[in-house]
Amino acid sequence: VQLQALGGGLVQAGDSLRLSCAASGRTFNIDSMGWFRQAPGKEREFVAVISWSGGNTYYEDSVKGRFAISRDNAKNTMYLQMNPLKPEDTAVYYCAASTWSGLTHYTYAYKFWGQGTQVTVSS
Repeated sequence: VQLQALGGGLVQAGDSLRLSCAASGRTFNIDSMGWFRQAPGKEREFVAVISWSGGNTYYEDSVKGRFAISRDNAKNTMYLQMNPLKPEDTAVYYCAASTWSGLTHYTYAYKFWGQGTQVTVSS
């Protein structure tokens, strides 16, 4: 499975962005999918995860109410709508896919990773 994250950019605080993650290859192996981010000098951290059906989601506390994760299995694509953005959201955002059905924030549970897309939020 290959994952490609797109949609990052340079925006101002209060703006919105929508990231997408396109999956290709043996996508039938994929179950839950998630977004992680890594700011300079910090460890990679969990942002959000969504179940295969899209019916269950789980968010990191700092993004609850601002970010929305979704997926379109017909297009093999996952999304992350981010609004409003804050300077502390600045990071490289990675999408990941798991072969496991549970919703988890642990990086080791995700077998497949995208290359990351930079999100920079200016104040």
